[in-house]
Amino acid sequence: MSTRLTVGQAIVRFLAAQWSERDGVERRFFGGCFGIFGHGNVAGLGQGLLEAERTGTAELPFYMARNEQAMVHAAVGYARMHDRLRALACTSSIGPGATNMVTGAALATINRIPVLLLPGDVFATRAANPVLQELEDPRTYDVSVNDAFRPVSRFWDRITRPEQLPSALLAAMRVLTDPAETGAVTLSLPQDVQAEAFDWPDELFDRRVWHVGRPVPEPAALDRAAELLRGARRPLIVAGGGVIYSGATAELAAFAESTGIPVGETQAGKGALPWDHPCAVGAIGATGTTAANALARDADVVLGVGTRYSDFTTASRSVFADPAVRFVNLNVAAFDAAKHGGVSLVADARAGLAALSAALDGHHVEEGHRERTGRLVASWNATVDRAYGLGHGPLPAQSEVLGVVNEIAGPRDVVVCAAGSMPGDLHKMWRPRDPKGYHVEYGFSCMGYEIAGGLGVKMAALEEAAAHGSGPAREVFVLVGDGSYLMMAQELVTAVQEGVKLVVVLVQNHGFASIGNLSESVGAQRFGTRYRYRSEDTGGLDGELLPVDLAANAASLGADVLRAEGIAELREALREATASSRTTVVHVETDPLAPAPDSDAWWDVPVAEVSELDTTRAARARYDEDKKAQRHYL
Repeated sequence: MSTRLTVGQAIVRFLAAQWSERDGVERRFFGGCFGIFGHGNVAGLGQGLLEAERTGTAELPFYMARNEQAMVHAAVGYARMHDRLRALACTSSIGPGATNMVTGAALATINRIPVLLLPGDVFATRAANPVLQELEDPRTYDVSVNDAFRPVSRFWDRITRPEQLPSALLAAMRVLTDPAETGAVTLSLPQDVQAEAFDWPDELFDRRVWHVGRPVPEPAALDRAAELLRGARRPLIVAGGGVIYSGATAELAAFAESTGIPVGETQAGKGALPWDHPCAVGAIGATGTTAANALARDADVVLGVGTRYSDFTTASRSVFADPAVRFVNLNVAAFDAAKHGGVSLVADARAGLAALSAALDGHHVEEGHRERTGRLVASWNATVDRAYGLGHGPLPAQSEVLGVVNEIAGPRDVVVCAAGSMPGDLHKMWRPRDPKGYHVEYGFSCMGYEIAGGLGVKMAALEEAAAHGSGPAREVFVLVGDGSYLMMAQELVTAVQEGVKLVVVLVQNHGFASIGNLSESVGAQRFGTRYRYRSEDTGGLDGELLPVDLAANAASLGADVLRAEGIAELREALREATASSRTTVVHVETDPLAPAPDSDAWWDVPVAEVSELDTTRAARARYDEDKKAQRHYL
């Protein structure tokens, strides 16, 4: 039997019938479709989504976005919150609508998060070419701007005939539901093909369950890993995002407790253990704690679980300083498991940790290693206490703002951030109590992710609360600096429209604090990082502060706004915001030059080798010295 539908209608019906399963629990895979319509998708996917909504032929809710890049960010936040077992689709028109999504695609792929992108494309028949917004390449008619998605997608295809759709949809689902391969999937859809009708086999729209397995370690590799760990005197675990996506936090805690091995966390892995767990040593690397980094420098064996070892995690390959350090890499992706020449355990994090626990039964690190860990952690916790209560004035320090948000947030609430100086401070100082309580996008560190990503996080949290009857949904605290806010704040409108409540803490420091600090460290004197008038005297951007009122801007987008002057007012404003049922922006001004605790680690940012500036020459001398600690870990 067959059903005659357009390509757009068939896509909607297919997506609504896809389910994922892990550990016996089935979930509808697509929670909906974000979209912004134009001539490239309104008559195809737009009509298909409308028809599904009006006739009830497919369950695929539509959400109106305001920015194409932002809707991909929201989809990433949603999928990450669902441990990659659910996702959202995103559709755009051709041309700028499509290319706006490229940044979001890169972010999703780098962070290994599933999102389905359905950009419109130019006519497959070429009957009306060149159409509005078409890129004309004089070398070939087979290229459009959508080819820009190829390098940032885990799977890419262009559907030029209806007959091609079934195989492309199945391939898309294969990648989206594969923990080792997932990322952005792009199906480029010419606008004429979307509206073309075809007789589809009914089997295409049957309920289909994609099973997400838990691959176990190969026995010989497990033996090698266990032997190396048994011989370690100063081992350290690096917990990455794979621990959380796998739901392996209980297994990690049990393994750490039974062996006594301390656990450091990457940005994606933060929250894998509660901050006050006896084995938790906090963040590791360039934005790490002094406790974790001290242990890393002396570690003779490093067990990485679900981490891709980014340069921040390894402090640009300088933090693991023991000349004989060895690595055991437990990862579902063979690509990551093979890094640093380590013993590769290609397996699901939960299954792999359970196997390691059995293989190391009865083994425990030396007591001196545990005692040293405790001393280092206690010292760092005291440092954070001082930073949270710094008493800096007249404008508060950013660390004080984070401390108040951490104080007000409940045990299951979520903090969302992405770019600037706050991710580093959060990584070092935030005290998570729940595996889902920390959501910082630092694989791509994309300015503008925060509010859009927070929208997706809260959508997932609302579904979680409804599905499990767990009471009120988690509060989502979005921490965003003025730089990121100015990049992309539009999804405040979407949050207001959908009744998806966010608490947005808007930190105003009149510039790019993180890059300002970095600029100063490389001898570039904070050049081009402050929001100031151009000076008539110097000709540079070092005049008076700009009269920008971001709180007024947020109010104009439909959010409630509270202005806080100082820490006491911030605390009261956050209490009021959490008690409200509406999206609320809390505006607070901070001192961008206030100090934050140092991680005592390095990040490789090259400095100009020759310069007429004294500041640059001094920075280059420091860089050359720091560079000596960098190594290959082979």
